[in-house]
Amino acid sequence: MTTSTIQPTSGHNPQLAEDQALLPAVVEAVRAAGKQMLSLFDPAARLQSYDALLSAIHANDAASLSVLRPALEAARPGAGWVEDELESGALPPGEWWITDPVEGNINHIHGLSDWGVTATLLRGNRPVLTVVYLPLTGTTYSAVLGAGAYENGVRLSPSVKTELKSAMVGTGQARPGESQDTHRLMGLSVTAMLEHALVVRVSVPATLQLIQVAAGRMDAFWQHSQVRSGLLAGALLVAEAGGPVTDMHGQPWTLESEGFLASAPALHGQAVKVLSAIT
Repeated sequence: MTTSTIQPTSGHNPQLAEDQALLPAVVEAVRAAGKQMLSLFDPAARLQSYDALLSAIHANDAASLSVLRPALEAARPGAGWVEDELESGALPPGEWWITDPVEGNINHIHGLSDWGVTATLLRGNRPVLTVVYLPLTGTTYSAVLGAGAYENGVRLSPSVKTELKSAMVGTGQARPGESQDTHRLMGLSVTAMLEHALVVRVSVPATLQLIQVAAGRMDAFWQHSQVRSGLLAGALLVAEAGGPVTDMHGQPWTLESEGFLASAPALHGQAVKVLSAIT
Protein backbone atom coordinates (compact mmCIF):
# COMPACT_ATOMS: atom_id res chain seq x y z
CA MET A 1 0.00 0.00 0.00
CA THR A 2 1.34 3.43 -0.89
CA THR A 3 1.74 5.65 2.14
CA SER A 4 3.21 9.12 1.98
CA THR A 5 6.15 11.14 0.74
CA ILE A 6 5.95 12.94 4.07
CA GLN A 7 7.56 9.96 5.78
CA PRO A 8 11.36 9.54 5.54
CA THR A 9 12.62 7.51 2.59
CA SER A 10 15.63 6.27 4.54
CA GLY A 11 16.47 5.45 8.13
CA HIS A 12 18.84 8.40 8.47
CA ASN A 13 17.75 12.03 8.58
CA PRO A 14 20.83 14.24 8.87
CA GLN A 15 18.80 17.26 10.00
CA LEU A 16 16.76 15.44 12.62
CA ALA A 17 18.82 16.68 15.58
CA GLU A 18 18.68 20.24 14.29
CA ASP A 19 14.92 20.10 13.83
CA GLN A 20 14.43 18.61 17.28
CA ALA A 21 16.53 21.40 18.77
CA LEU A 22 14.31 23.94 17.01
CA LEU A 23 11.07 22.40 18.30
CA PRO A 24 10.98 24.01 21.81
CA ALA A 25 11.20 27.52 20.33
CA VAL A 26 8.34 26.75 17.95
CA VAL A 27 6.23 25.32 20.79
CA GLU A 28 6.86 28.47 22.82
CA ALA A 29 5.93 30.73 19.89
CA VAL A 30 2.71 28.88 19.08
CA ARG A 31 1.65 28.73 22.72
CA ALA A 32 2.31 32.47 23.15
CA ALA A 33 0.14 33.26 20.12
CA GLY A 34 -2.53 30.89 21.43
CA LYS A 35 -2.59 32.62 24.80
CA GLN A 36 -2.99 35.93 22.99
CA MET A 37 -6.03 34.55 21.19
CA LEU A 38 -7.44 33.04 24.36
CA SER A 39 -7.47 36.49 25.91
CA LEU A 40 -9.58 37.68 22.96
CA PHE A 41 -11.98 34.73 22.94
CA ASP A 42 -15.59 35.42 23.92
CA PRO A 43 -18.02 32.48 23.99
CA ALA A 44 -20.86 35.02 24.03
CA ALA A 45 -19.74 36.63 20.75
CA ARG A 46 -22.62 37.23 18.33
CA LEU A 47 -21.79 38.80 14.96
CA GLN A 48 -24.54 40.55 13.02
CA SER A 49 -23.11 41.26 9.57
CA TYR A 50 -20.67 40.02 6.95
CA ASP A 51 -18.54 43.13 7.36
CA ALA A 52 -18.33 42.56 11.11
CA LEU A 53 -17.30 38.95 10.49
CA LEU A 54 -14.49 39.93 8.11
CA SER A 55 -13.28 42.63 10.46
CA ALA A 56 -13.14 40.18 13.36
CA ILE A 57 -11.23 37.60 11.29
CA HIS A 58 -8.63 40.13 10.18
CA ALA A 59 -8.24 41.52 13.69
CA ASN A 60 -7.69 38.02 15.07
CA ASP A 61 -5.06 37.18 12.45
CA ALA A 62 -3.21 40.42 13.14
CA ALA A 63 -3.26 39.88 16.91
CA SER A 64 -1.89 36.35 16.64
CA LEU A 65 0.72 37.19 14.00
CA SER A 66 2.03 40.06 16.11
CA VAL A 67 3.27 37.39 18.52
CA LEU A 68 3.80 34.38 16.25
CA ARG A 69 5.70 35.81 13.31
CA PRO A 70 8.57 37.58 15.10
CA ALA A 71 9.14 34.57 17.32
CA LEU A 72 9.30 32.12 14.41
CA GLU A 73 11.45 34.40 12.29
CA ALA A 74 13.88 34.73 15.18
CA ALA A 75 13.93 30.96 15.70
CA ARG A 76 14.66 30.26 12.01
CA PRO A 77 15.95 33.46 10.38
CA GLY A 78 16.61 31.89 6.98
CA ALA A 79 13.13 30.50 6.44
CA GLY A 80 10.68 32.28 4.17
CA TRP A 81 7.22 33.36 5.26
CA VAL A 82 4.03 32.60 3.35
CA GLU A 83 1.80 35.64 3.67
CA ASP A 84 -1.49 34.17 2.43
CA GLU A 85 -2.69 31.30 4.61
CA LEU A 86 -5.26 30.28 1.96
CA GLU A 87 -2.72 29.56 -0.78
CA SER A 88 -2.29 26.17 -2.44
CA GLY A 89 0.44 24.51 -4.49
CA ALA A 90 4.18 23.99 -4.29
CA LEU A 91 6.59 26.65 -3.04
CA PRO A 92 10.07 27.61 -4.32
CA PRO A 93 13.03 25.61 -2.97
CA GLY A 94 14.20 26.18 0.58
CA GLU A 95 12.53 26.47 3.96
CA TRP A 96 9.17 28.14 4.55
CA TRP A 97 6.97 28.79 7.54
CA ILE A 98 3.36 27.78 6.88
CA THR A 99 1.16 29.04 9.69
CA ASP A 100 -2.45 29.49 10.54
CA PRO A 101 -2.46 32.18 13.22
CA VAL A 102 -6.02 31.24 14.17
CA GLU A 103 -6.85 27.85 12.69
CA GLY A 104 -10.63 27.77 12.93
CA ASN A 105 -10.85 31.57 13.06
CA ILE A 106 -14.51 31.39 12.03
CA ASN A 107 -15.19 29.30 15.13
CA HIS A 108 -13.25 31.65 17.41
CA ILE A 109 -15.22 34.71 16.36
CA HIS A 110 -18.51 32.86 16.81
CA GLY A 111 -17.67 31.75 20.33
CA LEU A 112 -17.16 28.11 19.34
CA SER A 113 -14.40 25.95 20.78
CA ASP A 114 -12.81 24.34 17.68
CA TRP A 115 -9.84 26.61 17.05
CA GLY A 116 -6.11 26.77 17.68
CA VAL A 117 -2.78 28.04 16.36
CA THR A 118 -0.48 26.11 14.01
CA ALA A 119 3.04 26.49 12.66
CA THR A 120 4.76 24.13 10.24
CA LEU A 121 8.27 24.31 8.80
CA LEU A 122 8.42 23.21 5.18
CA ARG A 123 11.72 22.12 3.59
CA GLY A 124 11.84 21.19 -0.05
CA ASN A 125 8.03 21.19 -0.06
CA ARG A 126 7.91 18.57 2.70
CA PRO A 127 6.71 19.35 6.24
CA VAL A 128 9.55 18.59 8.66
CA LEU A 129 8.31 20.11 11.93
CA THR A 130 4.90 21.14 13.20
CA VAL A 131 3.19 22.40 16.35
CA VAL A 132 -0.56 22.74 16.96
CA TYR A 133 -1.78 24.38 20.16
CA LEU A 134 -5.36 24.36 21.43
CA PRO A 135 -5.56 27.15 24.03
CA LEU A 136 -8.97 26.21 25.46
CA THR A 137 -7.68 22.81 26.58
CA GLY A 138 -3.97 23.62 26.89
CA THR A 139 -3.15 20.76 24.51
CA THR A 140 -0.03 20.81 22.35
CA TYR A 141 0.47 18.49 19.39
CA SER A 142 3.94 18.28 17.85
CA ALA A 143 5.88 16.26 15.31
CA VAL A 144 9.33 16.27 13.76
CA LEU A 145 9.94 14.30 10.58
CA GLY A 146 11.40 10.95 11.58
CA ALA A 147 10.78 11.36 15.32
CA GLY A 148 7.10 10.57 15.88
CA ALA A 149 4.02 12.61 16.76
CA TYR A 150 3.03 13.65 20.28
CA GLU A 151 0.15 15.06 22.31
CA ASN A 152 1.45 16.85 25.41
CA GLY A 153 4.57 14.70 25.20
CA VAL A 154 2.72 11.37 24.85
CA ARG A 155 3.39 9.53 21.60
CA LEU A 156 0.43 9.21 19.24
CA SER A 157 -0.72 6.22 17.21
CA PRO A 158 -3.65 5.91 14.79
CA SER A 159 -6.80 3.84 15.10
CA VAL A 160 -6.53 0.06 14.82
CA LYS A 161 -9.99 -0.39 13.29
CA THR A 162 -10.16 -2.74 10.32
CA GLU A 163 -13.67 -2.14 8.95
CA LEU A 164 -14.90 1.11 7.43
CA LYS A 165 -18.42 0.31 8.62
CA SER A 166 -17.21 0.91 12.20
CA ALA A 167 -15.32 4.11 11.38
CA MET A 168 -15.80 7.75 12.33
CA VAL A 169 -14.63 9.78 9.35
CA GLY A 170 -14.71 13.44 8.39
CA THR A 171 -14.28 16.13 5.79
CA GLY A 172 -14.99 19.85 5.46
CA GLN A 173 -14.47 23.06 3.53
CA ALA A 174 -10.93 24.26 3.04
CA ARG A 175 -12.13 27.86 2.67
CA PRO A 176 -15.22 29.83 1.69
CA GLY A 177 -15.92 30.36 -1.98
CA GLU A 178 -14.68 27.08 -3.41
CA SER A 179 -15.53 26.21 -7.00
CA GLN A 180 -18.84 24.65 -7.94
CA ASP A 181 -16.99 21.48 -8.94
CA THR A 182 -15.34 21.25 -5.51
CA HIS A 183 -18.73 21.64 -3.85
CA ARG A 184 -20.11 18.89 -6.09
CA LEU A 185 -17.28 16.53 -5.17
CA MET A 186 -17.74 17.28 -1.49
CA GLY A 187 -21.39 16.39 -1.70
CA LEU A 188 -20.74 13.19 -3.62
CA SER A 189 -17.99 12.09 -1.24
CA VAL A 190 -20.08 12.74 1.86
CA THR A 191 -22.95 10.74 0.38
CA ALA A 192 -20.59 7.90 -0.54
CA MET A 193 -19.04 7.80 2.91
CA LEU A 194 -22.45 7.93 4.60
CA GLU A 195 -23.19 4.68 2.79
CA HIS A 196 -19.99 2.97 3.97
CA ALA A 197 -18.79 4.49 7.27
CA LEU A 198 -20.47 4.52 10.66
CA VAL A 199 -20.46 8.30 11.19
CA VAL A 200 -19.44 11.19 8.92
CA ARG A 201 -18.43 14.56 10.38
CA VAL A 202 -18.46 17.67 8.20
CA SER A 203 -16.78 20.50 10.03
CA VAL A 204 -13.95 23.02 10.03
CA PRO A 205 -11.05 23.40 10.47
CA ALA A 206 -9.22 20.46 8.90
CA THR A 207 -6.41 20.46 11.46
CA LEU A 208 -8.74 19.74 14.35
CA GLN A 209 -10.01 16.63 12.59
CA LEU A 210 -6.54 15.52 11.52
CA ILE A 211 -5.15 15.64 15.06
CA GLN A 212 -7.94 13.24 16.02
CA VAL A 213 -6.91 10.89 13.19
CA ALA A 214 -3.31 11.04 14.43
CA ALA A 215 -4.50 10.29 17.96
CA GLY A 216 -6.72 7.38 16.89
CA ARG A 217 -9.94 9.07 18.02
CA MET A 218 -11.11 9.46 14.41
CA ASP A 219 -10.43 7.00 11.62
CA ALA A 220 -10.10 9.03 8.42
CA PHE A 221 -10.21 12.55 7.00
CA TRP A 222 -10.37 13.62 3.36
CA GLN A 223 -10.56 16.94 1.59
CA HIS A 224 -10.96 17.97 -2.03
CA SER A 225 -9.28 21.35 -1.77
CA GLN A 226 -5.56 21.75 -1.08
CA VAL A 227 -5.09 24.83 1.10
CA ARG A 228 -1.62 24.29 2.54
CA SER A 229 -2.11 25.79 5.99
CA GLY A 230 -5.08 23.55 6.74
CA LEU A 231 -3.41 20.26 5.79
CA LEU A 232 0.34 20.35 6.41
CA ALA A 233 0.33 20.28 10.21
CA GLY A 234 -2.17 17.45 10.40
CA ALA A 235 -0.52 15.57 7.54
CA LEU A 236 2.81 15.43 9.37
CA LEU A 237 1.14 14.47 12.64
CA VAL A 238 -0.77 11.60 11.02
CA ALA A 239 2.25 10.37 9.07
CA GLU A 240 4.53 10.47 12.13
CA ALA A 241 1.85 8.71 14.20
CA GLY A 242 1.93 5.89 11.65
CA GLY A 243 -1.05 6.61 9.39
CA PRO A 244 -0.99 6.77 5.58
CA VAL A 245 -1.33 10.19 3.94
CA THR A 246 -2.15 10.06 0.22
CA ASP A 247 -4.39 11.50 -2.42
CA MET A 248 -7.82 9.92 -2.91
CA HIS A 249 -6.42 7.37 -5.35
CA GLY A 250 -3.84 6.12 -2.87
CA GLN A 251 -0.89 7.89 -4.48
CA PRO A 252 1.68 9.80 -2.40
CA TRP A 253 0.31 13.17 -1.34
CA THR A 254 2.17 16.32 -2.33
CA LEU A 255 1.31 20.01 -2.35
CA GLU A 256 0.27 19.60 -5.98
CA SER A 257 -2.12 16.69 -5.42
CA GLU A 258 -5.78 17.18 -6.31
CA GLY A 259 -7.13 15.52 -3.18
CA PHE A 260 -6.09 14.55 0.34
CA LEU A 261 -6.73 11.48 2.48
CA ALA A 262 -5.33 10.53 5.90
CA SER A 263 -6.56 7.46 7.71
CA ALA A 264 -5.99 4.55 10.02
CA PRO A 265 -3.64 2.09 8.29
CA ALA A 266 -6.09 -0.81 7.95
CA LEU A 267 -8.86 1.44 6.59
CA HIS A 268 -6.84 3.22 3.94
CA GLY A 269 -7.58 0.85 1.06
CA GLN A 270 -11.30 0.85 1.86
CA ALA A 271 -11.41 4.66 2.01
CA VAL A 272 -9.53 4.94 -1.28
CA LYS A 273 -12.01 2.58 -2.95
CA VAL A 274 -14.95 4.72 -1.85
CA LEU A 275 -13.44 8.12 -2.63
CA SER A 276 -11.65 7.27 -5.89
CA ALA A 277 -14.95 6.14 -7.36
CA ILE A 278 -16.33 9.69 -7.35
CA THR A 279 -13.23 11.65 -8.47
